Amino acid sequence: MKRFVLTAMVVMTMSMAFADNEKSNSANDMSAYQMNISMHSLGRALNLSSDQYGFVEDAINIFTEDMMCIAAAEGADRLTMVKNAVSKNLSLTRNILTRAQYQKYVMLLNMTLNNRGLNK
Repeated sequence: MKRFVLTAMVVMTMSMAFADNEKSNSANDMSAYQMNISMHSLGRALNLSSDQYGFVEDAINIFTEDMMCIAAAEGADRLTMVKNAVSKNLSLTRNILTRAQYQKYVMLLNMTLNNRGLNK
């Protein structure tokens, strides 16, 4: 019984170590920078008007291109480049969206970056 408990503890410790390492390596993965944002879903979530939809779509396209350039970049400057791309995107969308829409957009963008391991 003692051997079983010790073995279980070792397995849990090792799995936690691998999970932590997996999260830290996700920022180096190229797929983390691929932003495939569904404009239809985003428009529905933010309740965008037809005028806002076109402007937000342009801002998202610019953000997607910036993120693909960051994915191709080498070195440790990627996180700084991500922060610059996010602030550029937020400044573009701040003027387009209402206050409530902007707050929801920031929340969605933050969750996306957190899930991809890009927000540190």
